[in-house]
Amino acid sequence: MVPDSDADRGCPKCGHTNTEVGKISTTGGGLSKMFDIQTNSFKVVSCTNCGYSELYRDTTSGTSDIVDVFLG
Repeated sequence: MVPDSDADRGCPKCGHTNTEVGKISTTGGGLSKMFDIQTNSFKVVSCTNCGYSELYRDTTSGTSDIVDVFLG
C-alpha cells in the first residue's frame, strides 16, 4: 500500500508516528539450535503508543530506512 499523503503515514495499527528500534537474534534449526548459536538477526520496529511491532531482517543499511518502511 502506498500512502496518498502524509496523513496516511504512521503505525499500521494506531497511526502514531513515534517508534523505537531494537534488535533480536534467534537460532536457526538443527545444530545451531542444539548449541544455541544465534544465526538470525532482526531489527524490531515498535510503535511507542500501542506496542505494535514488526521484524526486519538485519542488514547493514541504516535504521532510518527501516523506520520509513514501518511508517509507510
